[in-house]
Amino acid sequence: MRLTFIVVILLGALVAGCATHYQKQSFTGGYSETRLGENIFQVSFRGNGYTSRERASDFSLLRSAEVVIENGYRYFVIVESEKYSKVGAYTTPSTSYTTGSAYGYGNYAYGSATTTTYGGQTFIISKPRANNTILCFKEKPDINALVFDAEFVTKSIRDKYGMKK
Repeated sequence: MRLTFIVVILLGALVAGCATHYQKQSFTGGYSETRLGENIFQVSFRGNGYTSRERASDFSLLRSAEVVIENGYRYFVIVESEKYSKVGAYTTPSTSYTTGSAYGYGNYAYGSATTTTYGGQTFIISKPRANNTILCFKEKPDINALVFDAEFVTKSIRDKYGMKK
């Protein structure tokens, strides 16, 4: 049992660094985008169970800024933003072991048994999601909204996570 506990702790430490990387959407998560109009995009980031909500939000914002630059724009406004988590549960399989002893005395038999069950723990898994619908501009618009400079956002978030271009 002690060995099992140690193995579980080591595996937990190993996968702790397994948050979704900044990558195109794949089995483990990532970003995607859809063009909705000439200068309108929906950008999404899906994290796995090891990804923080902050990381998912930052990566959705980073991808938004990159989409702006890739399409020849410089500024953008987030016209709609959605952040939520997809929650699921995983229950480990359980195993039971029974040990016993018996002895006889004359015409009688006596015995005892002990059953021990391992496993059966349930883990809740939360996978953060962040979606931005963005409106892109070549020049800084004079509107009453938070206007992002795509180049500044890209540099800022990449610096925060130690990412290279």
